Amino acid sequence: MNLMADTISLGIVSLLVLVFLIAIRVPIAYAMILVGGVGIALVNGIAPVFNQLKTLAYGQFAIYDLSVVPMFILMGALASKAGLSTALFRAANAWLGWLRGGTAMAAIAACAGFGAVCGSSLATASTMGRVALPELRRFKYSGSLATGSLAAGGVLGILIPPSVVLIIYAIIVEANIVTMFAAALVPGILAVILFLLTIAVIVQVRPESGPRHSGVDATEFRQATAGVIPVLVVFGVVLGGIYGGFYNPTPAAAVGVALVWLYGTASGQLKLRSLIDALKETARMAGMIYLILLGAELMKIYLSRIGLPQATADWIVATGMAPMTVMVLLLLALVALGCLMDSLSMILLVIPFFWPVLVDLNGGLYMSADGSGFGMSTEDLKIWFGILALIVVELGLITPPVGMNVFVISALAKGIPMSETFRGVVPFFGAEVARVAVLAAFPAISLWLPRVLGV
Repeated sequence: MNLMADTISLGIVSLLVLVFLIAIRVPIAYAMILVGGVGIALVNGIAPVFNQLKTLAYGQFAIYDLSVVPMFILMGALASKAGLSTALFRAANAWLGWLRGGTAMAAIAACAGFGAVCGSSLATASTMGRVALPELRRFKYSGSLATGSLAAGGVLGILIPPSVVLIIYAIIVEANIVTMFAAALVPGILAVILFLLTIAVIVQVRPESGPRHSGVDATEFRQATAGVIPVLVVFGVVLGGIYGGFYNPTPAAAVGVALVWLYGTASGQLKLRSLIDALKETARMAGMIYLILLGAELMKIYLSRIGLPQATADWIVATGMAPMTVMVLLLLALVALGCLMDSLSMILLVIPFFWPVLVDLNGGLYMSADGSGFGMSTEDLKIWFGILALIVVELGLITPPVGMNVFVISALAKGIPMSETFRGVVPFFGAEVARVAVLAAFPAISLWLPRVLGV
């Protein structure tokens, strides 16, 4: 008993050390490798650490499902270089720009569209910021609404499929990637609607923050609308092919890369230099993700050896707290962690820790015989919790002190204080909280489309 207590105490101290290392800006991958490696050495000696490092990297990276990650990253990088982001914003602005606050609404719609071919929130925020910010400034939008809407719009890239973080979550909990993509679509559309309504309320309260402009003529409207067709084709072929059963996500990503490359080459916007830059960007991003995966796996092995995840699950179950109360507490913990680390690191570090707790509360591998728990199968729980967790993880991208999307937009918006950008995202933060509440209260919203499609 004393030995178990000692190992649990060691695990808690290790987590505190990990949080400290992250807080002083040690890269998350190195922090997890260090804490996980030292922890295993303290518990089992140094030999198991070297044995793990000898085979762990290959065992992790040779997973077929992970091959989809660099492909979707490359698709997003090529889409940015090929000018698809500009085409999306032009089309959205032609449709919405004449409204009060319409250019900010167009930025949100364009972020959603680009997220559908990108899968990365930071890339979405950065790319659309470069495209939309000059227009928002030209029409004299307030600094808070201009930068706040772009920072908030960037978070759409993490949930609207295809999403890299969603893929990683599915691999961790052994969920079907196609099912998770389907489940994310309706909550993603709900986010777009709530963000548009948020802008409408802001400009109603403060009309000067989002002036109305005259719109575009009929010729420019037709040209701008036609410019979005390539994006619709890529989105339709990639996700339509997946849901139609023609191919699984990895070949779908390869098809998407080929289509974007063909479009960029044919339009003359994707030169050799841009292609090389896109490949380098993909290599850097994929390398970072894989290194974080390695660190997370080493950390998971260490925590499993000392029994901390299971001990935590047993303790929470023993407290007798209602499952929904535990779910809310876990989501609040994710919000707090979002102030310290990026979304991918959070998913990799926290989900293996939280997931056993939810499974136990739900009555084990399926559901409890008396209908208690969350009242759903483990497979449905994977979907529902995954969508809620990813939305909460999104909040970390727009909350201080990390708020990576805010930093990205602030770097582009010279002359606008970061504090103004943080003020600008507050209404969108409220919209996200409302979305979490709705999806938590009505799990059927997330589960409906996978059931309809039969995936």
